[in-house]
Parts: sequence; structure tokens; C-alpha cells
Amino acid sequence: MHHDSLLIGGQWVPSASGSRISVVSPVSEQVIGSVPMAAPQDVDAAVAAARSAFDEPAGWSSWDPAIRADALRRFAEALDRRAGEIVRAVSSQNGMPSAIGRRSEGRLPATLLRYYAELARSTPLEEERAALAGGVTRVVRSPIGVVAAIVPLNYPQCLSFFKLAPALAAGCSVVMKPSPETVIDAYLVAEAVLEAGLPPGVVNIVPAGREVGMHLVGHPGVDKVSFTGSTSAGREIGALCGSLLRPVTLELGGKSAAIVLDDADLAERAAELFGACLVNNGQTCYISTRILASRRRYAEVVDIFSDLARSLVIGDPLDLQTQIGPVVSERQRTRIEAVIGKAVDDGARITAGGGRPAGIDRGWFVEPTILADVDNSSQLAQEEIFGPVLAVIPYDDVDDAVRIANDSRYGLGGTVWSADEERALAVARRIHTGSVGVNGYMIDPAAPFGGVKASGLGSELGPEALAGYQQTKSIYT
Repeated sequence: MHHDSLLIGGQWVPSASGSRISVVSPVSEQVIGSVPMAAPQDVDAAVAAARSAFDEPAGWSSWDPAIRADALRRFAEALDRRAGEIVRAVSSQNGMPSAIGRRSEGRLPATLLRYYAELARSTPLEEERAALAGGVTRVVRSPIGVVAAIVPLNYPQCLSFFKLAPALAAGCSVVMKPSPETVIDAYLVAEAVLEAGLPPGVVNIVPAGREVGMHLVGHPGVDKVSFTGSTSAGREIGALCGSLLRPVTLELGGKSAAIVLDDADLAERAAELFGACLVNNGQTCYISTRILASRRRYAEVVDIFSDLARSLVIGDPLDLQTQIGPVVSERQRTRIEAVIGKAVDDGARITAGGGRPAGIDRGWFVEPTILADVDNSSQLAQEEIFGPVLAVIPYDDVDDAVRIANDSRYGLGGTVWSADEERALAVARRIHTGSVGVNGYMIDPAAPFGGVKASGLGSELGPEALAGYQQTKSIYT
């Protein structure tokens, strides 16, 4: 899994840096691939190619939306043919269990392309409104321009197409920078771009680190930035875009709460609890890692989650039976172990996990870990851990549960668990967050997804994302 070129302007071109990014397996701890490291000059060339593809008179932005939609469907078909390779590449790089990757990395990208292709066909680009002072105002929607798309390591394909699909459907061209930890799968996307016959420069891919990423964000040829990643990096990107008055979408970190109401029946919901709280080895921004349980049922809820954690199959992420693979890097595992140790020092009690799995002597594995007696003001409850670690926090009544859920600088996801759906919905409406699941959590590609507070700005998915890659013009007559 070694590559020697970058996709810029529809061509494979060498990097100007002469440096390479090496990818290390989180299972074997060995180098499994490498790609060229893009230099600022490569970013300049990629933005120029995207600018040309967007600006030329017969360019991508001027195509009839139905013709663009046909191209997106060809792109989806090319991805479908590579789905198995993509899943293996992602799991080999970041430890994602391939059973999860089949859905998120193998199927969802093509699903998003097809969804936005049809949305582009059906969404009018112009509407007439009766002007209040008389006459008619025509509101015209056009593509915003060249988009810088910066993608994280945890769901590299899924989150790439959160950006690529609506941006391309709107008529934008894109320069995409994958995370250095997950770059190999981006080359399969590049192959699909070429096979689908997208015009040169419509999609450009430049693997690089943080400094080159900031060069892309601030590039004068970029019209919009879409970033998914940490809140600290998002603040830097947001500040730079603010100084440039450049539109930006930021999907950042989370520390979501699962409110387990006192009537909840969790006995038959192991799959839903896993998907909402521990999926992808805990390397998921929206998952509910703070479990809020009524004092009346606190011990029972702790036992349910502890039993769940102990029941999960830990192993090679390429094995379809694996539910928990390794975290992405040794540095990340070290950080997770330090947070667990600090939580115990602060008075938390480990009820499951807490160490490295027995019988596995290689790879960056962490046992699924449950900690009880956690105070919501602690580091464990307030900081995003990005690993398979859950904090169980007691509450007195529903008002107290809502208060604790909202006592966070984040606001991305969350769940409410109850036998009474209407009661759960009433609680869900009170949580200050961008999305909430009832008795489970599943992102809907047709609905907006985004955060509030330190979890970000703007929305991805749904018609709202398409609108985010368009600009409006009012014509008065």
C-alpha cells in the first residue's frame, strides 16, 4: 500500500516536498504503507486546478444539475466496485472493526453521492417571491466556489463524503486533505474519481499534516472551508476563516450524555447501547460516553453497562466477529490510560476493563472500560477521550439529569432511553445539542447533523448541507 503521486488536476503528479507519510498498523505496530507528503506548492497547484475547473465557462459549476447528478452516480458506482478494498484499508489504518466499516466506509459514501445527485436534480436553483413593495424578486442559488475539505482519521471515507457529496452536487470543486493517519483509502477515492470521468480539477487530494492544512485553509483561492476534527484545531481554523470572512463548517468534538430514565428497559438493547456509546472503539465524536442513571437504578445500570463491556469481542479489526479493535495510535492509547488512571485517583471506580486485554501482546488495544461514581465536573466527564471508556454518573430526578447533560462545553449528540417514547422526546427537546437519539442513535443522511457550543458551527447532511455549498443572489424587478 505504497503510492508515489498526488491527484491534482486530474493527473498523478509527484509531490514537491520529497517527504513521505508512513502509515503504521495499530494491530501489528508495523509500517503498512506510505504516500507522498504534500507541500504548500502542491496545495497551490491543487487550488489552481480546482479554481480552473470551477471558473472556466463550460466548467463543472456551469453544468446542468442533472448532468452533474449523472456524474455523481458514476462516481458512486466506481466507489461500489472498491468498497471491499476501502473497508480493508480503513480498518488496517485506524483499527475500525470491519463489520462497522462495511456500513460507514463501504456503503455510505456511495449512498450519499446518490442522495445528493437526486437532491441536485430536484432542488430549484431559482425562485420568485412577491416583493413587499411590489414587483418580483428572483432568488438565485449558485455554487459557492472552491472548497477546502479537511477530513479526520476516525471515519475517513464517511466523513469525506459528508463534504464531497453535497459540494460536488452544488457544483463546487474540492481540494481534500486526508488525515496523515488514514491516507491510503484516499487513493482508492482518487482512482474512483478518474474512473467516473469527473472533469480534471473537480476533486484534488493532498495528504499532509497540520501546517500544510492551515496553508490550504488560508489560501486566497479557497471560497469555503469544511473541517471535521478536534475542537482545538477547529478554533484555529474558525479564527482564520473569521479574519478572512470566509464561510466555514466545523464539526468538532463531543462529550454526549445518555440519559437513562427510570422506566427504561435496557435488557434487550445491547446492540443499541453498543452503537450509541462504544461504536468504532469509542473513536466516534457523537457517542454517548456519559451515562446518566437515576440513583434509584444506579447499581443496575452500572451492571448492565459493565456486562456489555465484558461481553464485547476484542481483536483484529479485519475479523468480522470483532466488535472492539485497537485505537489508532500508541500516543492515543497512552492518553486514554492516563485519563483512566486520573479518574481512579479522583475517586471513580472501575467496574469493567481498565487495562489492556489479556492474551493480546501487540497492538494498541484498550479494554472497553466502565467507571462508576464519576462526578460530572471531573476530567473524565468533561473531556473527549476518543476511546472505549464510559463514565456512569448518578442523577436525582429528570430535571437534574437534563442539567447534568447540559453541563458540558460540548453539544453534538446524545441519547434518551425510556419505555415511553413521548416522555423521551420531551427530555430530548431539553438537551442543548445538535442531535439526540431515542433508545438508540443512528445518523440520518437526509437530516442536518452538526453541533452547538464547542462542538462546531453549521450543518452537514440533509438539504441543509447542499445549501451550505451555495450562495444566494436576489434580483429585484
